[in-house]
Amino acid sequence: MDLEGKRIVVVGGSRGLGKGLAEAFVARAADVTVVARNVDAVRGAAERPAVTAISADATDVDAAWRIMEETRPDIVVMNAGAEPPMERIDRIGWEAFTTNWNVDVKAALHWVQAALTLPMTAGGLVVIVSSGAAVQGSPLSGGYAGAKRAQWFIAKYAEGLSAELGLGLRFRVIVPRQMFVGTGVGDTGIRAYAQKAGRTFAEQAATWPDMTPRAFGDTVADLIGRTDLADAMIYAVRGDTGVTVIE
Repeated sequence: MDLEGKRIVVVGGSRGLGKGLAEAFVARAADVTVVARNVDAVRGAAERPAVTAISADATDVDAAWRIMEETRPDIVVMNAGAEPPMERIDRIGWEAFTTNWNVDVKAALHWVQAALTLPMTAGGLVVIVSSGAAVQGSPLSGGYAGAKRAQWFIAKYAEGLSAELGLGLRFRVIVPRQMFVGTGVGDTGIRAYAQKAGRTFAEQAATWPDMTPRAFGDTVADLIGRTDLADAMIYAVRGDTGVTVIE
């Protein structure tokens, strides 16, 4: 898939991995729309060439449908999510434990439903950015790990329904299998696990491969452009091993 001129919506694209994705798509001459809740961050995103910025809550079902109808994207990248509360399983309350279910999973469900029901044009691609925590778990953010795994099931159910209804839509999952310095989720996790291990932030960060959000974005953009994500449903991305197929 040549990304030039493709209409791409990045939900949660004003900072962190989402910003890296948006920048990578812009570099490939795509028509990029960034959706984010933070007004100041959205305005910052709008300063980038070829980017349209929309301020909205990714979990708002009405916003998801409205934006999908207005933009009619070829590709939707679901990157929106909350920073996970970090706490031991014996100490965390239910409200904190379900934070990422009420944001990450809820947002993924609404946008996937809009893609299926409008529907997107045949050949449309929905990419959900999950987490390595969905593979190996995360003792200090157990609710987050479960939520990120639930996104896999949403993608699988949607893929099956698309085939059943003959919609011609594809649903794929990208799993960043590392923490990223300078991102909200990454810094939160690194800080918590550094404290648990008796390390400094820098020492804990050094246990992960060196990969920037923009490098992650370039990797994903190249993966979409090269293969259209046709070979499998779930792909892992990591700085030292590149792209690997999970299933």
